[in-house]
Amino acid sequence: MDWYQELDKWIEAYLPDLEVRAEEPMARHTSFRIGGPARRMACPVSAEQLVLLYEFARECGARPLMIGNGTNLLVPDEGLDRLVIDTTGLGTLETGPEPETIMAGCGVSLARLASFACQRGWTGLEFAHGIPGTVGGGLTMNAGAYGGELRQVVRQVRVLVPEEGIRTLSGEEMAFGYRRSLLTQNPEIVALSAVFALTPGDPAAIRQRMQELMQKRKESQPLEWPSAGSTFKRPEGYFAGTLIDQCGLKGLTVGGAQVSEKHAGFVINRGGATCADVLALIEEIQKRVWEARGVRLEPEVRIIR
Repeated sequence: MDWYQELDKWIEAYLPDLEVRAEEPMARHTSFRIGGPARRMACPVSAEQLVLLYEFARECGARPLMIGNGTNLLVPDEGLDRLVIDTTGLGTLETGPEPETIMAGCGVSLARLASFACQRGWTGLEFAHGIPGTVGGGLTMNAGAYGGELRQVVRQVRVLVPEEGIRTLSGEEMAFGYRRSLLTQNPEIVALSAVFALTPGDPAAIRQRMQELMQKRKESQPLEWPSAGSTFKRPEGYFAGTLIDQCGLKGLTVGGAQVSEKHAGFVINRGGATCADVLALIEEIQKRVWEARGVRLEPEVRIIR
């Protein structure tokens, strides 16, 4: 019996209310609008459903892949022979146990989280307003922009550790670094929710700052095209987009994938781009930047196999 047949029977018996989709096109679930079908996609709406599903999926060889808004993913054209778990249904968002704290489920968008804080006059999350991912993905990558990072405001994270169960980790235990965390080092660990600690501020000033940062994004980034955000991590001492621009690579195209003419740090889908197109373009950028400047560019986009 194939893993997905075993999984189907188990879900029917133990999680009959869980939404499951067969051969779900991943292009519908990534901001790149690229990706073939996932053998199975499940959409839990509670942490309890997620925990049960995840543990069994590992046991039956389903190789579960957690996704939120799919804003940092590049999925193969041939699809994925694995279970994809869409966490956007885990959207609990409420004030936390201490003053100026927020508890958010892993499926909450960072934009919604920042707006929730703004409405209460709590400052510290303005930078996150324009980041298109979710809390789960943001925690994994230590999402940041314009001088802010999630590690600055994370008080604790509730995680599922296989064979151990649910644990609560402090911000320090999350081992945050530049675009990494304990979760990137241990991808089998799943973030369920987090508590964010903020400080009192002026709602009008917070809202103005959020609007300024969003306007800055619109003016400098190709938000009108499908992409996965910044394609490369920032190399120490440089800016990836500047290096790529200096090498004359704006507009460089492979198939439907192109180095944005607006911001060279973004590879965009100009229409009909495939995963193969994007990978070939990434490799060509890396090659040319290395030859011209001696700097190795490391992808920030998460390439799924």
